[in-house]
Amino acid sequence: MAKTTIEWTEVTWNPVTGCDRTSAGCDNCYALTLSKRLKAMGAAKYQNDGDPRTSGPGFGVTIHPQSLSQPLKWRRPLTIFVNSMSDLFHAKVPTSFVQDVFDVMAATPQHTYQVLTKRSVRLRRMADKLSWPSNVWMGVSVEEPKVLNRIDDLREVPAAVRFLSCEPLIAGLPGINLNGVDWVIAGGESGSHHRPVDPAWVKDIRDQCQHANVPFFFKQWGGRTPKQNGRDLDGRTWDEMPLPRFRASIA
Repeated sequence: MAKTTIEWTEVTWNPVTGCDRTSAGCDNCYALTLSKRLKAMGAAKYQNDGDPRTSGPGFGVTIHPQSLSQPLKWRRPLTIFVNSMSDLFHAKVPTSFVQDVFDVMAATPQHTYQVLTKRSVRLRRMADKLSWPSNVWMGVSVEEPKVLNRIDDLREVPAAVRFLSCEPLIAGLPGINLNGVDWVIAGGESGSHHRPVDPAWVKDIRDQCQHANVPFFFKQWGGRTPKQNGRDLDGRTWDEMPLPRFRASIA
């Protein structure tokens, strides 16, 4: 079990590690930086190097079958972020292994699993090949208007909760279609090369959520460190969470 400081989850589970840049939201990837450090420390999961043009040291896409059984050992109900150090729907992750991950999630109904991807097209195309237990929440990253199409793909997935992660938010997102979306997370970027977030972008997303009656979670303003500028928005924290609803078939 890997405890995490991510405010909207409890622990992380990484049956896959490594990734490749796919959009502007990846430019300052925290997982890429962390994997380089873990490789230098000798961590077994981070010894495969990725393509230097799109990835980096220790960040080659690698499946870890030995990690599949971890949640079976966790008896206390947990909220689990799946693949914080990768993307489960990366093209290099075999379909059979994605199915194995979903089978583990189905076999552990005491846990709640949060899966997040930038590869929404593969997600949509694979949706009917996967079981969708009610404890699996499925999300897509939406950092700027260029990737709003990911929400359309997400709408076709029969997850109990569909959510958006607007982090790192690098542009405003006016006029989001929140139909079929159950939860929205927003947050600014952190790290030495972080891009500043405009408060007006965050407030607009919050207001759109309130208008659509969609729970809103504001994670951070960002800065050199994630905690540097706190997470208060208009004098309060926004920690709204979704209520799962089972979807028996693809919408």
